[in-house]
Amino acid sequence: MIKKKWSAALCVFLLAASAIVGGCSNPLSSKVDKVSLTYVQAPLNIPSIVEKQQQSFERKFKEKDITASYSTITSGADQTAALASGDIQFLNCVGGSSVLLSAANGADIKIVSLYSQAPKAFRLFSKDTTIKSPADLKGKTIAGPKGTILNELLVAYLKQGGLSMKDVKFVNMGIPQAAAALINGSADCALLAGPMAYTMERKGAHIVTTGENLVSGLTVTAVSGKFYKEHKDLVDTFLAVQKETLDFIKKNPTAAENMTAKATDLPLQAVKDMAPLYDFSMEITPEAIASLKKTQDFLVESGMMEKKVDVDSLFVK
Repeated sequence: MIKKKWSAALCVFLLAASAIVGGCSNPLSSKVDKVSLTYVQAPLNIPSIVEKQQQSFERKFKEKDITASYSTITSGADQTAALASGDIQFLNCVGGSSVLLSAANGADIKIVSLYSQAPKAFRLFSKDTTIKSPADLKGKTIAGPKGTILNELLVAYLKQGGLSMKDVKFVNMGIPQAAAALINGSADCALLAGPMAYTMERKGAHIVTTGENLVSGLTVTAVSGKFYKEHKDLVDTFLAVQKETLDFIKKNPTAAENMTAKATDLPLQAVKDMAPLYDFSMEITPEAIASLKKTQDFLVESGMMEKKVDVDSLFVK
């Protein structure tokens, strides 16, 4: 009887010890053998282009016996959906508005760094040179993508003149389609960014306004809260690559510009002209957080977001 009691006690002890060891370890960390990152080239994402050209993520994660691969998903909504499903682990450039909308819908998403801010790269164009103020836009047909930084720019610009989106005819369409609408005359104005904006300016189109002092043009990098909690070491690896890339671009601007020109099929001079419009600093600043709160106000006021979220909690501490 004593022997049986001892055996039972030993079993209980071993089970308890096993549970303690299991609780102290991270069972999922050892199971990660591959990660997927988004690759967003437009409007002029020089860091992403350099990282892909140099296979930066592939090399860094290989040191941890992890395979890194890219997924070309440009839609913010599709990016956050892929993150929520676990198909993507790192969103390497996603719009701040997309993060807010995802969080408002209950998604577990965390911002780990800034990607870029480029207010001057976002522009409102017209062929009509008499359009010089918000008041001149009243009743005009304006083409551009809804729920984006460009949309936010238009709202902010109209607000300067005491107007709202109700005072214009806004037609929701992508940047290439908006440019075409401006050219063929079906739209009075077009909201454009990146190479398309550069091309339109070179063709002599009138710039009504840029996003300067109106929007931040903020994009960020993000992961799921669960992934950050369970695999912070991998997030740190991602951030290390981001920092190394920015250091490389700073020290080798010509090489980075050549890579970008090759990847985008843009003339080298075009890349050189547009590059100064982009600030790729990754540090999360109070100003950036305030900017995201301003974007949230825009989304709520325009009816694209039903309720507000705690913006501060979206950033990793």
